[in-house]
Amino acid sequence: MSLSPRFIALLLASLISALTLAFLTFVEGVTSNMLFVVGVSSFVISFFLVLYAIELLVFREVNKMYKTIHQLKIRDFAISRKTIIKNTNPFKKLNDEIFVYVAKKQKEIDELKRLEQFRREFLADVSHELKTPIFAAQGFIHTLIDGAIDDEHVRDKFLSKAAKSLDGLDALVKDLVALSQLETGEVKMSFERVDLAQVVHEIFEQLEKIASAKRTFLKLRVDRPGPIWVKADLQRINQVMTNLIENAIKYGNENGKVLVSLEEDKKHVLVAVKDDGPGIPPEHLSRIFERFYRVEKSRSKDRGGTGLGLAIVKHILNAHKAKITVMSKIDKGTTFRFKLERMEELKLAASKQNVQ
Repeated sequence: MSLSPRFIALLLASLISALTLAFLTFVEGVTSNMLFVVGVSSFVISFFLVLYAIELLVFREVNKMYKTIHQLKIRDFAISRKTIIKNTNPFKKLNDEIFVYVAKKQKEIDELKRLEQFRREFLADVSHELKTPIFAAQGFIHTLIDGAIDDEHVRDKFLSKAAKSLDGLDALVKDLVALSQLETGEVKMSFERVDLAQVVHEIFEQLEKIASAKRTFLKLRVDRPGPIWVKADLQRINQVMTNLIENAIKYGNENGKVLVSLEEDKKHVLVAVKDDGPGIPPEHLSRIFERFYRVEKSRSKDRGGTGLGLAIVKHILNAHKAKITVMSKIDKGTTFRFKLERMEELKLAASKQNVQ
């Protein structure tokens, strides 16, 4: 029950008055009129003194503290305005406000610490990723400057290696720029009807050489033959599918299989890219979409890539209002899944009429 200042003063005044009367009943010569006057006087005086003490010295000061905290940021508090108005006990209000406020700020502090750690790791990763191709190209060029340029065979070999390092640096910078633009919302998606089955077939043709080198079999599984229309940005969804399929080939087993499945329901197309490779350890699954995060750094380096592919994939799909998930079992393989909005035949026909 909520205790107001008046209720507390009334309770204490009644108690003081009752104790006073009880004491006076033991005194000889005290009449009933005297007991009445003393009882009423002690009750009234006690009531106003207690009320003044509680109201001015306690409740009013506590209310000032409450208002000060409340004015910091009303949206920081989870307590509803209705609850605040109904609760007349400032001690309870103050305690609730402080508890919620501290909990909220602690959560913000923890998030800031996490972001700070992430920032430090990101800067260290960027420095390392930029340093490697720069130092490599620098070494080759300085070797040529120091006299190796006169040897035609060495010159061509070192220039080729320097160009390869600079190409890797260019790809890294482009991915960083693309990721930054996606995160800030500078890249606007151009949504259109896209035949996802055709996109997958074209990517299979582009990656045929890489797949052949690892003797990896590429397969597309669909519910029905023919085009599968989705609402997507063609360039960006092509980038997503290329990255996922290429990763499945690179990190899968020799003589393995990469399966891309497209399953339709009433409103969406469920896309899954599955390999039968060594899988990803459970402790890494929550971090594979972070920038530069590599499950096996040494092996990942050998297989190329900037370490930004999955981070870019995640942001592109976020812009499509789609969430990507990953499931993996050791020695069983890894599967990436996401949904895209399906374009029904009626919508497709309407779109064609609008174009005409």
